[in-house]
Amino acid sequence: MRKIGINIDSYRGMDDDQYVKRIAELGFSAIHSFAYDKSRLEKIANACAVNGIEYENLHAPFKNINNIWYDDDSGDIILDELLECVNSCNMVGAGMAVIHLSSGENPPPVTDIGRKRFTKLIDYAKQKNIKLAFENQRKLSNLAWVLENFTPDDNVGFCWDCGHENCFTKGREYMTLFGNRLFCTHIHDNFGVYNQDSHLLPFDGNMDFNKFADHIKASGFEGNLMLEVMTKTSDLYNEISIDEYLIKAAESAKKLRNYFE
Repeated sequence: MRKIGINIDSYRGMDDDQYVKRIAELGFSAIHSFAYDKSRLEKIANACAVNGIEYENLHAPFKNINNIWYDDDSGDIILDELLECVNSCNMVGAGMAVIHLSSGENPPPVTDIGRKRFTKLIDYAKQKNIKLAFENQRKLSNLAWVLENFTPDDNVGFCWDCGHENCFTKGREYMTLFGNRLFCTHIHDNFGVYNQDSHLLPFDGNMDFNKFADHIKASGFEGNLMLEVMTKTSDLYNEISIDEYLIKAAESAKKLRNYFE
């Protein structure tokens, strides 16, 4: 049976120890988080160890990620943040980092300096035995570049964010392009309205999860079904408690898992 997972900060207001314990009780067996400060990451990792939860990956910083393509010092600062995320993965025992290649509707084009920086990151992650999963956003060109020029032997693969596909690039099917490179998933729902990245629980929007399951099955991917859901991006869950929300999250993840049984 596939593991189901959820991000550590889907709902604010519960201590990390309590959160990890509760999701384990509800049947989740994997988590991912952003690359927080090291003290918080260590606390989360300890809670995972106590509760038998896999720390699947860290989401690398992406604020100002577009700067990595620019030929100035701002790009080197971003590269340093990404390199440090790889170090943090090693520290907490997460074998993978999820990386954005760009942000927004008008990011810079692929540049030589940007390619050089990402190549340095990929080489460093491989030395540390950390996989890098590059995530779909709005643009195809940079994602195609990295997945065409680096192979699974380079520890490079794809993170499919089905919610991004539904609201950023409606009609483009990333799994038909890169499904054979799938390393991990970011699963959430929305109503397909451009730029309304709501991060709803599965089945609370209008995504076709039968089609989602068909893409996963066709790819041969057998890894975790990982939710990336958030209450802060929608008013839909304002009237329920954190425990009610987590129960609902577990129910939706198990329902989705049944598509594969």
